[in-house]
Amino acid sequence: MAAVWQCQAVNSDSTTGAVRQGSLRELNLAVVLRRIAAADRPPSRAELAAGTGLTRATVSAVVDGLIAGRLVAEAAPAPRTGAGRPARGLVLATDGPAGLGLEVNVDYLAACVVDLSGAVRHHLVRRADLRPLSPAAALDRLAALAAEARAAAVRDGLTLAGTALAVPGLVGEGGLVRLAPNLGWRDVDIPGLLAGHPLAEPVDGIPPLVVDNEANLAALGELHAAPPGSASFLHISGEIGIGAGIVLDGTLYRGTRGWSGEIGHLPVHPEGRPCRCGGQGCLERYAGQEAILAAAGLAGADLPADTAATRLADLAEAGDPATLAALAGAGTALGVAVAGVVNLLDLDTVVLGGGYAPLAPWLSPPVVAEVSRRVLTAAWAPVTVRPAALGAQSAAVGGAASVVRRIVDRPIGWLTRAGPTAGRRLSTRRGR
Repeated sequence: MAAVWQCQAVNSDSTTGAVRQGSLRELNLAVVLRRIAAADRPPSRAELAAGTGLTRATVSAVVDGLIAGRLVAEAAPAPRTGAGRPARGLVLATDGPAGLGLEVNVDYLAACVVDLSGAVRHHLVRRADLRPLSPAAALDRLAALAAEARAAAVRDGLTLAGTALAVPGLVGEGGLVRLAPNLGWRDVDIPGLLAGHPLAEPVDGIPPLVVDNEANLAALGELHAAPPGSASFLHISGEIGIGAGIVLDGTLYRGTRGWSGEIGHLPVHPEGRPCRCGGQGCLERYAGQEAILAAAGLAGADLPADTAATRLADLAEAGDPATLAALAGAGTALGVAVAGVVNLLDLDTVVLGGGYAPLAPWLSPPVVAEVSRRVLTAAWAPVTVRPAALGAQSAAVGGAASVVRRIVDRPIGWLTRAGPTAGRRLSTRRGR
């Protein structure tokens, strides 16, 4: 099956129909590396040949190139079970390329380094209210945090292959933040403001900086960390603002312009409280962090997102009536919005992320109650509501993981950058 797909996917010369050798090598690299990445145990070269339909000679040449390019490493051999030398398995390298994930949110900055195997190597957070700052001042602070993360990666022998930056707002083409209402940003050119910084320098065809919505990257982070079988879900990031990432069949759904998932601005009370976006009765005004704190009698408490969530969880655990009522009200409003999304998209899982994750024991019951009451198919297809695996780390982890995923999907870009050694290994054998 893999060999048939391979032959269908390669490029051909329009006149002769001949397969271009460079395209075939590029495809073989991707096929083998993806197999290694998806394997539940380190596969041998022989197992890769059997699984892909490629010859052993081709697999050996491809693997040699991947090892030379620091994308793959040989694992310790399995214990001997018979005669002969045991085959060495292959794993993704942990000392080669890595991704840098960054996040700008209303009350914190974050940086995360993820290696090719998916392991989080460093995670840094700086707490600050960024609303009084200009976009340029906020990004200067972010650049300083990114430099710390980069230095930590270098000490580990890693090479940063790119950066993904999460922003709580609408991101257009070229990294232009059209609107981030809770930060007060409008038409902010992030790549332009970071021009001259290493984050924005071109790196041999690998995008140096990708700017995306924080809820989208948080959903990718959850997909990266979620248990097997979690291919479709709605991930909701509950901070001062509320965003959602929609994952369908293992793929992030972005919408026509990349602006999907603004669940925080779905109206739950059409004539209700005014919102920073200019609308009325938005979910954010009833289930956002500041709304919950105010309802719990903690209005004006200067608490960062994770501290606020911890404080609310502690009070709820102690049975504080005001906090329990605030969380019940927020959960009900959240359930109304979620029910609309589930009716539209037929999703079976809702993931509560960000500041919602530690509050899931109290938010989930009213969400489930509203979904059960409002979703047409709920009687036959119950919806699971669970906390995110990564909590508040999701966006930064998801951003970093998206960088290394690009390398797994198209390793030739990294190998070209890695230098002539990998290229020579790839050209020594031409078996198909």
